[in-house]
Amino acid sequence: MLKRKAIPAYIAIFADLMTLLLCFFVLLLSMSELDVIRLKMVSQSLHNAFGVTPPEVPETIPMGTSIIKQTFSPNPSDVTVIEQVRQTGDPSKPILNTSDLNLYLQAKQQRQLQQLNEALREQIDEGILQVETRQDRVVIIIDEKASFPSGQATIKPDFIPVLEDIAAALADIEDPLIISGHTDDRPLNTSEYRSNWELSGSRATSVLHELLRYPQYEAARFRVEGYADTRPITGNDTDSGRARNRRVEIAVLTQ
Repeated sequence: MLKRKAIPAYIAIFADLMTLLLCFFVLLLSMSELDVIRLKMVSQSLHNAFGVTPPEVPETIPMGTSIIKQTFSPNPSDVTVIEQVRQTGDPSKPILNTSDLNLYLQAKQQRQLQQLNEALREQIDEGILQVETRQDRVVIIIDEKASFPSGQATIKPDFIPVLEDIAAALADIEDPLIISGHTDDRPLNTSEYRSNWELSGSRATSVLHELLRYPQYEAARFRVEGYADTRPITGNDTDSGRARNRRVEIAVLTQ
């Protein structure tokens, strides 16, 4: 029968010593402060020395949101433009066709004419006012007999409400306004007015001052003109013709 060889006594002592040393170093490590920067430097030195490379982290796939279906889907990296729409300009061609502009202005005039006719229907039916279009403007014609005394530029009190209706009708129109005075061909020479030129200009100015009483109107929108008897709308050979020529016009300059 074989006998086991006895283990020397110093082996047990050596094992106990190694165990105590291990516990000692573990305690030292647990009570010490870790220098992160130096640890990274040592780790990098070990990687360089032993050729250890960290595993590659794959790039995150770009995700997009679908408008039709609210789920995420990968966005391909090789996206190409399917179709390009580019605008080219030719300096020899106008930006806006002249015929198109004329059609627009005509439509705008008709809209303004209809608007003024509806707003001033009562005065038009009474024969106090007329509304018509002329080339680049819509014109409100004020009869002289209803608005001014003969040979004077002071507005009759009964005509002030009519001017209020005109001001309300023109309040929503932003185009420039031209107020012009006209007379017949009979000479005028009084202590107040030396000629029909002064009378026609004064009547137009009286209408201007009345409209400027309303806060929605600015003086920069207006232009005052006096033409005396140089622009009649009919002949001056009859009393009715001369009465029609004595007038004040408020023109909306379409632009």
